[in-house]
Amino acid sequence: MISILYNKTGRLTRFILRRDRLRLPIWILGIAFFTFIIPGAFLELYPSQQERDIMAGTMKNPAMIAIAGPADFDHYTIGVMTAHQMLIFTAIVVGLMSILLVTRHTRADEEDGRIELIRSLPVGRLSTLNATIMVYVITYILLALIVGLGLFTLDIEGMDLEGSMLYGAVLGSTGVFFTGLTALFAQVSQSSRGTIGLSISVLIIAYILRAVGDVSNEKISWFSPLGLVTQTEVYSSNNWWPVLALCVASILLIVAAYYLNTIRDMGEGFLPSRPGRKHASIFLQSPIGLILRLQRTGLISWALGMFVMGVSYGSILGDLEAFFDGSQELQKMLVTEEGYSLIEQFLPMLMMVMAILAAIPAIMSINKLYGEEKKQRIEHVLGRAVSRTSLMRSYLVIASINGCVMLSLAAVGLWLAGSLVVTDGLEFSLVYGAAITYFPATLVMIGLATALIGWLPKKTSVIWIYISYSFFVLYLGKLFQFPEWVGKLSPFGFIPQVPMEEMDWLTTILLIVMAVIFSIIGMMGYSRRDIQG
Repeated sequence: MISILYNKTGRLTRFILRRDRLRLPIWILGIAFFTFIIPGAFLELYPSQQERDIMAGTMKNPAMIAIAGPADFDHYTIGVMTAHQMLIFTAIVVGLMSILLVTRHTRADEEDGRIELIRSLPVGRLSTLNATIMVYVITYILLALIVGLGLFTLDIEGMDLEGSMLYGAVLGSTGVFFTGLTALFAQVSQSSRGTIGLSISVLIIAYILRAVGDVSNEKISWFSPLGLVTQTEVYSSNNWWPVLALCVASILLIVAAYYLNTIRDMGEGFLPSRPGRKHASIFLQSPIGLILRLQRTGLISWALGMFVMGVSYGSILGDLEAFFDGSQELQKMLVTEEGYSLIEQFLPMLMMVMAILAAIPAIMSINKLYGEEKKQRIEHVLGRAVSRTSLMRSYLVIASINGCVMLSLAAVGLWLAGSLVVTDGLEFSLVYGAAITYFPATLVMIGLATALIGWLPKKTSVIWIYISYSFFVLYLGKLFQFPEWVGKLSPFGFIPQVPMEEMDWLTTILLIVMAVIFSIIGMMGYSRRDIQG
């Protein structure tokens, strides 16, 4: 009986690997690459232990502990610094990887009717879920080994074999935990959107719970999976018990997911859908109203996240002197200019990072157009008195407003927190002006995504590679001494470093014109090509 439930698991495993033959290597290599370059960058930034001790004093305040977690500040080696400043955020990325990929092969496939088609064959009831979990458990074991052995082979003082393997094991166990969690929510929710929403909500709550616990009461952090990540104290005490706890919790989640999958009906979930209104409002009957309704949860989540990020960045402005004091390599990342305060010199780099991150939800918003098309929902809208041009234009308007709102919230959060910690306060016009300057670059990114949807819809993921490239060359370009033209390959590289530089209105206008051209090209392609049906 048990063997029947798992019949053809091996073949379905190969099928999932075939579908993810590009996604999995990109995720693994991307995480590993950024993990490996950080210790070397830290070694260049802080070559002496004295400089690391200065950084430890800066990171020891409650605001930074809430952001990155506690650490062994008395022995702040390169290894401890890397684990303290990178491990928790890399674990969040791994968690997002699990949420997105597991949802794709469980609830999303069920929505699309793919699992029903597979079930019509001699396949076990649990085979699809089992194959998905097997693929990602093996993936995270591989990720743990690659990261652990890779960090050790860097041969940096303070990064021993045990600490490096624990670093990899933390990432691997975090991935397995969120694999089990997402698999469970895939049975509970009735949609892929609900599965992702519930899973990301747990991820956010876990981060907040960890932040509260790390600042006030360590025992609170034990109830958060991300709190267990910081309790490992990698390259210091090297505690393995949090990894074991994550593994045990993962097993319980996976078993619960298996059980719920065996007792629920195909296409159903255990959380009842809330019935809608009998008659739609006038607002909901318009394309823009419908789009906003569909994207409401994501917009609110990203808005809160961007505001919190701004507050996090603003909270460190009071310690900038200690942050940069004595580190010539770190100062290379600034646009140094006499007559400007350290905050004014640091703002351009902060705004560039926030602008690129704020572009992510805007691009996700415009990409929803193709996502709805793949799920065969767009044809129901286009079957009404709605043209393709007006539909894409509505998505463009929402995406553009999205980018502006996200960037504005990040700037407001930075200004509010910075005003509290900076002695003379911060001028709102200074902060907001430096942030909104990047909005034309965001519009170019939205325009490029629109062009891809219009002409090359299956290549929409290329925009994420471009975003990643922009972040890497602009954030670390000066540290690695990239030529100036490398940064100019990104629209964000053309933005003047306000307030260090004068506003370049000609460049701003040209970027806006470029965004409009890309958008028009995209709408032309979308109005002519076939819609997936």
